[in-house]
Amino acid sequence: MIEVIREECIGCKQCIKVCGFGAITMVDGIAEIDTEKCTLCGACVSACPVNAIFIRKRGQKAIDKSLYKDIWVFAEQKNNEIAPVVFELLGKGKELAEKRECKLTAVLLGSDVKHLAKELIAFGADEVIIADDPKLKDFIDTTYAEAFYQLADKYKPEIILSGASVMGRSFIPRVAIKLHTGLTADCTSLEIDDNSGQLLQTRPAFGGNIMATIETPNHLPQMATVRHKVMDPLEKDDSRSGKIIEENVDLSAVKDDSKFLEFVADETQTINLSEANYVIGGGRGLKSKENFALLEELAKQLDAAVAASRAAVDAEWISYPHQVGQTGKTIKPTVYIACGISGAIQHLAGMQSSDYIIAINKDANAPIFNVADLGLVGDLFEVIPELIKKLK
Repeated sequence: MIEVIREECIGCKQCIKVCGFGAITMVDGIAEIDTEKCTLCGACVSACPVNAIFIRKRGQKAIDKSLYKDIWVFAEQKNNEIAPVVFELLGKGKELAEKRECKLTAVLLGSDVKHLAKELIAFGADEVIIADDPKLKDFIDTTYAEAFYQLADKYKPEIILSGASVMGRSFIPRVAIKLHTGLTADCTSLEIDDNSGQLLQTRPAFGGNIMATIETPNHLPQMATVRHKVMDPLEKDDSRSGKIIEENVDLSAVKDDSKFLEFVADETQTINLSEANYVIGGGRGLKSKENFALLEELAKQLDAAVAASRAAVDAEWISYPHQVGQTGKTIKPTVYIACGISGAIQHLAGMQSSDYIIAINKDANAPIFNVADLGLVGDLFEVIPELIKKLK
């Protein structure tokens, strides 16, 4: 249904101008919508300068914005080890919380994970909410979604942040649906608007060709998932103190339509690509699957991880976990060496935050040279063997 918040409406008539169905009139200086004529196209919602009009889903209750406060970070963990992206989110979350003058809360789900709370506080959390339950030992998206939803519904955070990891991408959308709110995925920047106090969520759009900044003015909480390696963690401070809250969640109603079997690690990658200080990337210029052996030899000499562009992965020269770019991993190594990679914008979205970029390509006009700190124009099949020889 569509609704006008009478206390917010300023009678500017912008909504009337954009309504193509004649569904809006002014009554006593306040917009009034004829629901028989309205098609819920949303044009008036976008046009309203004071966010006085919003569309509410069936069964959704009206929002009392005064009840929502604080910033939450989902503290993803596996095998009692907190995911690195969590520390990055706590760093950004602390900055946002200071601007909103509110608390930063880490939400920890799992079994026998209470001891991890101190580490979260050391990295910036003001408090940690823990749901410790045997059913949360292994990650199942429906179970995690229900547990997180119950906590969010009780405490009503203003902002919820999660890593755009396999886990975050799996269950956070389910939480957003349960909370009747929106979700911006794969964000690369988060800021607070100085005027409205809204969370400005920036992410690549249209294949990475533009950066879109998204707001959620009419629904709470504001939710976003954030890519690993695009934000900086705070320095760990073991002297920090914070509040630890233990909560019980009722998971009895969750349907057992799936179960955890096992976790299978990618054994083709000896070094974690997302955490590597040195990364060697290969693209279409390698010409075949067999030629990735050349990059693996170079990586061995540098104690580096091997990455690839989408073109190389699509050609099945290397597996998907090695893919860097908008549809792959985001990395931030000390040194990234791009070998035979043209530099399409989709690939740049995943590696342009590297501290130092070296590009090897025989095409002097390749876009990769526009972001490279050092460019080598030459045949990679001549350049890389010489590099390996020098390193040896």
